[in-house]
Amino acid sequence: MLDQPIIMLDFETTGLTPVQGDRITEVAALRIVGGEVVERYVSLVNCGVRIPSFITGLTGITQAMVDSAPPVAQVVPALLDFIGDDPLSAHNASFDEKFLCAEAARLGLAPRHAALVCSLKLSRRVFPQLRSYKLGDLSGALGIKFGSAAHRAEADAEVAAQVLIHIGRHLRASHGIGRVDTDLLVSLNKLAAAKVPQFLQKRGQPV
Repeated sequence: MLDQPIIMLDFETTGLTPVQGDRITEVAALRIVGGEVVERYVSLVNCGVRIPSFITGLTGITQAMVDSAPPVAQVVPALLDFIGDDPLSAHNASFDEKFLCAEAARLGLAPRHAALVCSLKLSRRVFPQLRSYKLGDLSGALGIKFGSAAHRAEADAEVAAQVLIHIGRHLRASHGIGRVDTDLLVSLNKLAAAKVPQFLQKRGQPV
């Protein structure tokens, strides 16, 4: 459970970095309130670029799908309005944030999210015993199942949201932390792994 609304974001893209011209092809943003996904913004995106064949093979997103999708000039402003100034989270958050900022900048806009929480880094801090923190491996280890195919924005965002909710419940149940808010999650993100047990012990109550 989480004590503040937070947005879980996931992009599908044509590659790894907007600096080299890569663009977004699909977005999902899920608003989590009280441990539940209560609202979502999901869309394919037409950025006017070619979809590499390996991306189609990975995601199933074809050129025809993006060619008939809403234009980026419509999707990104709507996405920024949906996020507003709520905290933002993503699995490998720096990746998604750099695409969000790059696509916004192309339109002369800027994101307003209050903070950034990386569910991948957070999982490493809270569950240090796991072998892999890739979303598919991590969700399997935590007993969280994909509702549909991986490597689509909504499916990945849904699973990442459930991972974040699971972490919130774990912090309450296993560490006696009464309030799981953005400040706590950001602090955990920034801590060296060796300092996490002491940090959680200080923040928690006997359970």
